[in-house]
Amino acid sequence: MANLQLFNALTASLPQTNTLNRSNAAAYAYKPEHKLAQLVMTGCLNQTFYAQAELQLADVLTLCAGLDARFIAQAAIYGRQRGHMKDMPALLLAVLSRKDAALFAQVFDQVIDNGKMLRNFVQIMRSGATGRKSLGSRPKKAVQAWLNRATEAQLLSASIGSAPSLADVIKMVHPKPQEAWREAFFAWVLGQSCNRAALPPLTQQLLAFRADTALEMPNVPFQLLTSSALNSAQWGRLAERMGWQALRMNLNTLARQGVFVQPGMIDMVAARLADPELVAAARVYPYQLLAAWRMTGGEIPAQIKNALQDALEIALRNVPALQGHVVVCPDVSGSMSSPVTGWRPGATTAVRCIDVAALMAAAVLRQCPQARVLPFETKVVQVRLNARDSVLTNAEKLAAIGGGGTRCSAPLAQLVKEKAVVDTVILVSDNESWIDARRHGATETLQQWQQIKHRNPQARLICIDMQPYGTTQAQESPDILNVGGFGDAVFDVVAQFAAGSFGAGHWVNAIKRTRLAGDA
Repeated sequence: MANLQLFNALTASLPQTNTLNRSNAAAYAYKPEHKLAQLVMTGCLNQTFYAQAELQLADVLTLCAGLDARFIAQAAIYGRQRGHMKDMPALLLAVLSRKDAALFAQVFDQVIDNGKMLRNFVQIMRSGATGRKSLGSRPKKAVQAWLNRATEAQLLSASIGSAPSLADVIKMVHPKPQEAWREAFFAWVLGQSCNRAALPPLTQQLLAFRADTALEMPNVPFQLLTSSALNSAQWGRLAERMGWQALRMNLNTLARQGVFVQPGMIDMVAARLADPELVAAARVYPYQLLAAWRMTGGEIPAQIKNALQDALEIALRNVPALQGHVVVCPDVSGSMSSPVTGWRPGATTAVRCIDVAALMAAAVLRQCPQARVLPFETKVVQVRLNARDSVLTNAEKLAAIGGGGTRCSAPLAQLVKEKAVVDTVILVSDNESWIDARRHGATETLQQWQQIKHRNPQARLICIDMQPYGTTQAQESPDILNVGGFGDAVFDVVAQFAAGSFGAGHWVNAIKRTRLAGDA
């Protein structure tokens, strides 16, 4: 039995909880800058297990109302350039258009870096979510400027998609092109009569191919060609041209179109998927490869499935090896079965929070074979893992556990009971602990951590939050880091914090170091 006198002495000075989580259990609230940083890096503005998309939106707008405009601008840039997020940076830019018009104009191009981002921004602005349904003069000029300097290739890419379509955007802002080709292009997009001879070369080739698919396919985004009746050989040529990400995302389509029955196509696609240089250039998240692997249908050849596994191992190759006694604690409770990017009608990801938590645990185990993995729900769940197995194999074993309530303190209590030697503990969860809820004082997670620290003064706790609810079970301190996110950068942050190189406020500090266009 624990020494109650010692336990009370250790925990008496711990901070009191100051909020409730979405499970109505006591928790610690993040400071406004930290909460926005977490939302920027993990927020998807979709429904998650505990939160509706409307609540995330309300959280962002409330936070932005009280934060400095420069920090909002830096967060938008950081979320786009480092987090590779789409919706949240566009939303912050829309907020900035009302909060500080000059700063909005200064950073517009750093956030809106392609046509998809342009359409995201316009969609958010015209929705009225940030307070008005019109663009306003400064945003209108920014969109006009983007349209009037975009290349033909950028405009063709921007023409893919709807709600709003590129035509909708053009109608809203009425750009005044200076070049004859751009004027003809805009007229063509709008469905108006135009000078066909003035259209730029790729667009002319596209129109010619749509009229006669026997012609050579133009080198344009494949989505612009698939409305035509293509044969399997043409689909094969598209597979050769696709960017790495497009290839990963369209394997099932290629199978349906008979691409993999053509001689040499399986070898070609597998080689591209597993090419280290292409994987690195694609800036692919490990979870995206997990998604691709999980979504491959029965028609996908084994060689291509194996190539996806190879690509995942390549993507994790730079995961740093942690030193000392490492314990990884993936949450396998029922709430972790929700899609990691939330529910989206018709576009919900196959990857769940539990998959990403398991993937992180398996990746750490690959680099640190002596690490312990303690999956938990209401209690620690026993599972046998082999560090020599593939990351996907171990991730699938962990993800298969699933179910039960959430008790974030469970693995820490296990370590306390064992009087374990610990250097780094990584807790991967949605932070919605409720089984161990206390009415008063510190959370059970923090109380158990304090006992671990008593035996291991050098130990550090890293809480990786899968979804941005804005609360934690372990308030930040010099030995506790709360990370919101599931991207590649998380591994570096974990390693550097464990080694004492980063402070607990890493995400906020990283955002504040982001340079704005025009900074001296």
